[in-house]
Order: sequence, then C-alpha cells, then structure tokens
Amino acid sequence: MSIDTGDATIESERETLHAITQETRFTLLQNILGHPQQLPSFNELTMVNPSKSESTVHTHLKVLRDHGIVRAVRLPAGERRRDLPHTFYGLTDAGREFLDRHNVLRAEETFQTIYEQIEKPKELLKYENAPRPERVP
Repeated sequence: MSIDTGDATIESERETLHAITQETRFTLLQNILGHPQQLPSFNELTMVNPSKSESTVHTHLKVLRDHGIVRAVRLPAGERRRDLPHTFYGLTDAGREFLDRHNVLRAEETFQTIYEQIEKPKELLKYENAPRPERVP
C-alpha cells in the first residue's frame, strides 16, 4: 500500500529513485548534467560510454523517459542537417525537481568538470557543437 503525497506516491518516488540509481542510468544522468548544453545527442552519450552498447544506452534512456526524468527533444525539421544529430536528451522539469529533491543536483558542477575533462575525438566535438533545439518544458 502506498501513501498518497499529492502528485506522487511514496512507492512511485521509491521506484524512480531506484531507477535513477542503477549504475548505467546514473551515468547517463551525469552525462546529461555535465554536457555543456545539458542536451547531449544519442551519439554523444554512446561515445562517452564506450563500454556500453547502443542498445544498452537506448534501453536505459527509455527507462529514464518512462519515469519522467528525461525527455527527447528534437530539432525542428527545417533546422536539421544530414550529418548531424537531430534528437537530444535532457531533463524534464519534473526530473530536475526530483533530482534536486534528492540532492543529486548538488554535484552538477562536478559532473560538468568531469565532462569537460573527457578526451574528445573530432567526431564527438562535431556532435557536441551541433545546433540544438531550444529547451522547452
């Protein structure tokens, strides 16, 4: 039995906390928070996590989206370029509030410092510098 706490129940809060603390998902959250625009593309996420397969990254992003922590943001069709990504991943407003409530955002600056120190091949820099959509809630 869960206790109603308004919009979320204690049980759903626990489930979401469990979901984000799984190692790969937490790493993806660190990558998102550390990214210069906090909106990395799938390509960037796979390149900074070379030990994870694309399907693994995709699966874990889906779990984060299903829990309302992360969402996909797409570049409008007229602004897309064939050789650059057009889908990016960022925190939802609810996700940011959740991470803040559980003190994860206290490490945001550290995640950014770590991300800056990643050795970035030309392809990763190309993706990192790709145009991104404006963040909307």
